[in-house]
Amino acid sequence: MTIVSTARLVTEAKRAGRAVAALNVITLEHAEAVARAASTAGTEVIMQISENAIRYHDGELEPLAAAVHAVADRATAPIALHLDHVTGPELFDRALHSVFSSIMFDAAALAYADNVAHTARAVRAAHDAGLWLEAELGYVGGKPDAPRSAHLPGVRTDPDEAEEFVRATGVDLLAVAVGSTHAMTERTARLDQARIAELAHRLPVPLVLHGSSGVAPDELRQAVRAGITKVNIGTALNVAMTDAVRSTLATEPELVDPRRYLAPARTAMSEAVHGLLTLLTRNG
Repeated sequence: MTIVSTARLVTEAKRAGRAVAALNVITLEHAEAVARAASTAGTEVIMQISENAIRYHDGELEPLAAAVHAVADRATAPIALHLDHVTGPELFDRALHSVFSSIMFDAAALAYADNVAHTARAVRAAHDAGLWLEAELGYVGGKPDAPRSAHLPGVRTDPDEAEEFVRATGVDLLAVAVGSTHAMTERTARLDQARIAELAHRLPVPLVLHGSSGVAPDELRQAVRAGITKVNIGTALNVAMTDAVRSTLATEPELVDPRRYLAPARTAMSEAVHGLLTLLTRNG
């Protein structure tokens, strides 16, 4: 299946009133698990690499990007490639002419005016390169650089401010702060569903939910019905992978061949992704 653009998948999902899953990739096993689940389910997905994942790989964008591109290109389901949570200009500039069809430029930790200014410049550069640009307004909890709660006053995305932000920057996608938190290992987050609905009604661009691993299935279904179009998932894959590795090594502590514990870990991640894709498909 030819690799497709984020713009195509998100536009189709928004038009149909459903959501597309965006899965974080850290290792080759992550990419293979996502591609396997998407191909089995016959469902489109977005594979995304974060700035933190690039940092883990010694700051090298190209090797992981090339591997993810190769895996996606061989899948039988439509897959788009996205670079997530870019905060610095150097990585952003490198990504403009890489394998990605969209980039998230994250200036949400800055003051509003600075967020607007930096994001508007990123939008112009992305559009010149033929890419979509995602940004964030408000604060999605759990970021290590600014560990604020997702439930403090002033953290959630303000609809009036969001309208002005979208108009001033020209972003194609907006990640909104509505009660979710990055890196949650339990699905206990409660979302501000009324705020999601108001933002979806007032904004002309698709909405993105970050920190979705901590959102229970019913909450997630409701959020998609309210207007979320792109659902980011990362920690759920890592939990599945790590649990499988622990289980295998506990049973066979003498193992030293990583293939023996990474294979079941890859299968566990694929099953987790398949469950998410099923949930989102049934929601639609």
